This record gives sequence, structure tokens and C-alpha cells, in this order.
Amino acid sequence: MALFDLSLEELHEYRSGSAEPEDFDAFWAKTLQEAREHDLDARFEPVDTGLETLRVFDVTFAGYGGHPVKAWLTLPAAATEPVPLVVEFVGYGGGRGLPHEHLLWASTGRAHFVMDTRGQGSAWGGGGGTADPVGAGPAFPGFMTRGIDTPENYYYRRVFTDAVRAVEAARSHPLTDATRTVALGASQGGGISIAVGGLVPDLVAVAPDVPFLCDFPRAATLTDRHPYREIGLFLKTHRGRTQDALRTLSYFDGVHFASRGSAPALFSAALEDQTCPPSTVFAAFNAWGHEDRTVEVYDFNDHEGGGPYHEAAKVRWLRSYA
Repeated sequence: MALFDLSLEELHEYRSGSAEPEDFDAFWAKTLQEAREHDLDARFEPVDTGLETLRVFDVTFAGYGGHPVKAWLTLPAAATEPVPLVVEFVGYGGGRGLPHEHLLWASTGRAHFVMDTRGQGSAWGGGGGTADPVGAGPAFPGFMTRGIDTPENYYYRRVFTDAVRAVEAARSHPLTDATRTVALGASQGGGISIAVGGLVPDLVAVAPDVPFLCDFPRAATLTDRHPYREIGLFLKTHRGRTQDALRTLSYFDGVHFASRGSAPALFSAALEDQTCPPSTVFAAFNAWGHEDRTVEVYDFNDHEGGGPYHEAAKVRWLRSYA
């Protein structure tokens, strides 16, 4: 599809109309406090993968509700002192996959921690291994409307909490440098990294690629592509619940986390992206709280964004931070 959203000039000026809840900070402070009442219990089990230049650990840690969450930690084989840490979150429907799917960041001399996404990991890639043991009310198939009746029940409350705990777990390993921690990811992973950027105050950089989970009021009405379309299809059946749903989603909108971002950020957007429309990406980018922010724009790309070109751009960019 050709360009369908705002012009690039308009994108740089766009501001979201998503209303921030008055108790946004209190909601998240309480959520994280409750999660930290559970022992982090981070366990790192060495795995023989046949990767001679890297060391891989099968990680389990306690996320939301103390529930076990899986991850991979990959380190340069020669590391004997703490190295900079990249914490990565994965796209919608995917899981942590297999260790050899994640070779880039440890190959740059950094530690690389890939968090599994609870309940996902069955749509693409090498799969996942983390259950979501919390039940929910009526929902459209997918994850976007699970527990949408209240913020307390919403699926992404658990995922974002897992993500903050993932940073804490990754930092607990003796060969990771907690003072040089980066959060990044693409699509859903980009949206999660924005949330982490707003909830973890001492990151050195955040790099969300074509991020999902931003500017829900616009996204749910601008694109008919999934996953955002799950929201509209839920409301098509559950008539009259639009405002209640938008209220719940406002506690998880990347725009509100972005305004609390306190680290340099590199975003990416694709102008033909119908999955995460560029205006929703720019809504978060334009709200980002740190003055050191950059966005790479890929004019004729859909949701694949910059692909390997943007991976190379991130490697160059991160040299200044971690």
C-alpha cells in the first residue's frame, strides 16, 4: 500500500489525543511494588548450543505475580568482566525462540538478554516457553483484549511487569554491567521497550523499532490490520464499551510511558506501515521525555521497517551509549 497516513512534515508535529489517567504513576508504582514482593529468583543454567564464540544461559525469573518467565542470556565467550547489557523484547505472537536466532548483540561484545512473552510464542520463530496462568473475561482471539474490562486485569499489565523484572534479572548476572543497560525491540517488542523506558529510570539507551502499543485511540480507528483490529472486533460485538476499553488501554499506551523516558532513544518508523501506522509511532517519539532522540524513517516500507539496514544503524548508534 502506498502512503496512507500523515505527511512526514505532519508526523513531526503530530501529538496524540490519548488521555493520560490521573493515577497512571500510582497504578504502575503499586503494580511494580507488588511484583517485587516476590523473590526475583533469577536462575541461569548453561546450555551447550555448539556456538563456540558465545556462552548461552537458559534463564528463569519471577515476573508478575511471581510467575516463572523464561529468557536467554547470551554472552561473548571471552567475557571475564562485566559487559554492556542489551535487553530485548520480541514481536507479537513470538517467543524467545532458539539461542542461535539471537546472535547479533553478543557478537558486538555485549550481553544479550531476550525475554519470552508470557502466553505467546506459537505464531512464528522458534517458539516460547512461558505460560500466562492468569485468567481473563471475554476477549477477541489474540492478546489485545484479554482482561480489557479493567486495567488491573489487562494482559499487558503482566507483560510490562515481566519486562521490568527482566531488566532486574539480567542485571543480576555477574558478567552484565547494570550501569550500561539498553532496552530495545521491534513491533510489540518496541512497545514493551518504550514501557520499560518509562518505568526503569537508569537505562542508558532505548531503541524501539516500528513500535506497537502506541496511541491506541488513533491506531484502533486508522488501521484494519491485526493486532490493532482485535480491539475493533471486540467492540463490534460488545457494543457501548468503547470508552471503558479506551480507559483501560490508556494505562498501557506507549505515549504516556514515552513522556517519562529518561534515556536517549532511537526510534524507527515506516511510512507504509499498516500494522503500526507511522502517526502512532511518531505519537510516542514526539512525546519522548529525553531531548536526545532520533527517528529513522523508511519511506517505502511496510511493517518490516528498516530490517537489516536498521540493525546496522542501531549498532552504530549504540557505540555512543553502551
